[in-house]
Amino acid sequence: MHRRLHLLWTESLAVRPAPGAHRVGLRAGLSVAVPLLAVLALGHPAWSAYAAFGAFASLYGRTTTALARLVMQLEAGLALVLVVVAGAAVSALPGRPWYAVAGVTLVAGLGALLSAARGWHPPGPLFLVFAFGAVASVPRPASQVPVALAVCAASAASAVLVGTTAPWTPRARPLPWRPVPLSPAVPYAGAALASGLLVTAWGVGHPYWATVAAVAPLTGPTVTARLVRGLHRVLGTLAGLVLAAALLAPGLGPYATVAVVGVLQVVTETLVGRHYGLALLAITPMALLMGQVAAPRPAGGLLWDRGVETVVGALVALLVILVEWRYARRRAGAGAGRTLPLGVS
Repeated sequence: MHRRLHLLWTESLAVRPAPGAHRVGLRAGLSVAVPLLAVLALGHPAWSAYAAFGAFASLYGRTTTALARLVMQLEAGLALVLVVVAGAAVSALPGRPWYAVAGVTLVAGLGALLSAARGWHPPGPLFLVFAFGAVASVPRPASQVPVALAVCAASAASAVLVGTTAPWTPRARPLPWRPVPLSPAVPYAGAALASGLLVTAWGVGHPYWATVAAVAPLTGPTVTARLVRGLHRVLGTLAGLVLAAALLAPGLGPYATVAVVGVLQVVTETLVGRHYGLALLAITPMALLMGQVAAPRPAGGLLWDRGVETVVGALVALLVILVEWRYARRRAGAGAGRTLPLGVS
């Protein structure tokens, strides 16, 4: 036990090199800021969620080059458009919160399978879950569905275009489809379902924040990495709420808010490969400010909801990780007469 705790401690403090992260950050910041400025210039700040999530296509393929990155961003962009449109459709339904729980569970499971089959980086369905949950959480008329499609698709296309400005290596090729079992979908879908049901029944204001916090740690490659990521998620978010409170206090206008969001996106992508907890110092205020562009709300309630739901989601993730680990130990023990160490997935 002492060795395991020491491993968790050292891994949680480790800061890893991330060469070229500043270039990725600049592309991501530009990809997010331009569509947000466009919807503001058109006089439709309520469309900012559609624009922001389409721009997340630029976050994929940072470890690849050329054609592989282009294909990955096109695939991720299409997936983001589909989940945003689905979220917009759910947002128009009576009984929306419960349909949103069912939808985010499906998105988490299918997204995990798609990511594994195509070798996406970042891995897992995190951004798909975030996009669907955020869009589905705000009630809107059904007439917004085609708007969501058009705005999100245009934003994703813009992000992919920005991605083509990165170094081009013609010899690089996209990854082939990988046959994957259904098992990768189970922990993601289970975490999304459990966290969504819990906070929706509780009546907290932004259930998708708990779902995102439950799904995020599961992208780690080993049990130790997942536990560290969960710890980072909680501590980084709670610390990031302090910065978020400072940025929300002045009541920035929409254009100033978008400028700050763009800067925070650059900082996020510069740090996330080095230390996830440090990146959350920027991710937390960025997420809250994005919401303020579409529909400004009192800061106090936002900060409380974000903190509480992050803790709830992380606890659900911890339970899923431990259940999965115990199941793996049993299988290993039955098959080889031994158990898996904490650092093995």
